[in-house]
Amino acid sequence: MKIALDPTPFHHSHGLLEFPQLAKDLDYDYLQLTPHADFIPFFNHPKADDDLVKKMAQACKDAEIEIASLLPVLRWSSPDPDAREAAVRYWKRVIQIAVDLGVDQIGTEFSGRPEKAEESERAFYRSMEELLPLIEREGIHVAIDPHPDDFVEQGIAAWRVIRGVNSKNIGMVYVAPHTFHMVDAPLDIMREAKEGIRIVHVADTMDHHRSHGLRYITNPPGNPVRVHQHLKIGDGDVNWQEFFGGLHEIGFLDSEKTVMCSSVFAEDEKAIEVSKYQIATMKEKIAQAKSN
Repeated sequence: MKIALDPTPFHHSHGLLEFPQLAKDLDYDYLQLTPHADFIPFFNHPKADDDLVKKMAQACKDAEIEIASLLPVLRWSSPDPDAREAAVRYWKRVIQIAVDLGVDQIGTEFSGRPEKAEESERAFYRSMEELLPLIEREGIHVAIDPHPDDFVEQGIAAWRVIRGVNSKNIGMVYVAPHTFHMVDAPLDIMREAKEGIRIVHVADTMDHHRSHGLRYITNPPGNPVRVHQHLKIGDGDVNWQEFFGGLHEIGFLDSEKTVMCSSVFAEDEKAIEVSKYQIATMKEKIAQAKSN
């Protein structure tokens, strides 16, 4: 398993090509490259040309860092045909960037709309029909996160959609801070998807169902919003013994193909200390899970 840093908390303070050395300085050996304005931005065409891709590869080599995964977020499940078709074109460039970087793992989201769930699912499979031959030919694995406010948010329901693609190159991202939006118990999701889970994001969050639904308050009441946080381990309600124990049970912790990513976004002002805390705590809980 590769333990990676998501450098999002450092986007305001560091340049793109500084991320590899930053990760090394924070005791990580791997990066997960999430959306960045200079590389692969949210929802739009990648902005990295071949020269920048080569510079990133060299920066990683110089810092003795590997890119464990790329994480594009593109509207490939959009019920709007123009948006979906554009996302497929953007995906083709993302795949080429991954190949050029020597990265064989991509994480992403469904990026459809919950109010148009049926139309979004149709769009997702249509995009997969176009992209899957390329994904399989290049030997890329794509793992998908059922993100809050997507056309599929529940954990097991998302796994069914992923399983329906019928390809070993398509799997799931389990995001711990989305635990309470996925409805199904973490162990139930892990036991259902098993080796289909290839990436996990590690951050804590509050259970918005507690305190009679008043853990968070939005105004006016009844807003169709999804609220969650990406806090450091221990600052929320995620059951970390269950999380790490479940990953051990399904073989995630001992696989050469899996990625565990620190994904804390709530404390940019303490990003250095939090990033160090995260990797030390993840390693501690991994050791505990394996010893039980």
